[in-house]
Amino acid sequence: MAYKRVLLKLSGEQLAGKFDGGVDAEFVAWLANEIKQVVLSDIQVVIMVGGGNYARGAQLAGHGIHRVTADNIGMLATMMNAVAAADIFNAQNVPARALTNIKADQVADMFTHRRAVSDLHKGHVVIVAGGIGRPYLTTDTAALSLALELDCEVVLKATKTDGVYDKDPEQFPDAVKVEHMSFQQAVEDGAIKVMDKAALGLAMDHQLPVIVFDTMTEGNILRAAQGEPVGTKIG
Repeated sequence: MAYKRVLLKLSGEQLAGKFDGGVDAEFVAWLANEIKQVVLSDIQVVIMVGGGNYARGAQLAGHGIHRVTADNIGMLATMMNAVAAADIFNAQNVPARALTNIKADQVADMFTHRRAVSDLHKGHVVIVAGGIGRPYLTTDTAALSLALELDCEVVLKATKTDGVYDKDPEQFPDAVKVEHMSFQQAVEDGAIKVMDKAALGLAMDHQLPVIVFDTMTEGNILRAAQGEPVGTKIG
């Protein structure tokens, strides 16, 4: 059964596409057209973007840069991704709006629950930047929080692999894909690193399913949003 509203978590590295950093506009245009199929199926889409293609707070901290400052830089990086993605989506005739959890009126509109819900009801893709707006929390955790706030029925965690494996498939040829796992398994197993434990714990507390899947396969986002078996379902 198809979901009515989904949250798609995209990393900054994915938005960089074939480049080492920045935004790969060609890839994001392809992504916009993948998401267009979801919107045309009357499924509302929220996107939370990471910022690792520009800056990653945890890596910047130190050598004189305070962790709070580093995390703020990371949140600014997500804003660059959100406004770029929104422009590319709109250029592909996929109505989209960038909203931010950190105040930057000249760059993007401030996120409010009312504004986001209004846009979703209009059929717009809502792209959210700024993580949760506070330091020490990843965009994964922010994605789960946002999904709960906006009554999303599932979190679609976009990755470059086709799900969760019992060990790293790049290092171990005999790695086995896990089709379904419980929240408890995902939280307790230290080898599961597709999403940070705080995010998975929040999902477990509220029984919000997470689907880990390969975004790069054509039609996968639509299949996941329609409830078809794609990747690994946690929950």
